[in-house]
Amino acid sequence: MAVGVCTIYLSIPANHSLKGKRQVLKSLMARVRKDFNVSIAEVEQQDAWQAATLGVACVSADPAYAHGLLTKVVQAISAYRLDAEVIDFEIEIY
Repeated sequence: MAVGVCTIYLSIPANHSLKGKRQVLKSLMARVRKDFNVSIAEVEQQDAWQAATLGVACVSADPAYAHGLLTKVVQAISAYRLDAEVIDFEIEIY
């Protein structure tokens, strides 16, 4: 069994309120959950208006599959929202 964890650092430069940030992240996380069947949550920077850190987790029998799935999640997040830019990400497999 392999557990994959991905930490994604986002920039939301056009945002000017926590309400706007919440709208962007809520729709983004709902779409990722639906399309990839992974767990996703905001894990850091909850009070920052223009930055967010997302944590994504998946469980698989194959470590390579878990890594590939998390890589696709990062690519999808970049494509889903033009107002949220992926600054960096880290993938860990346990």
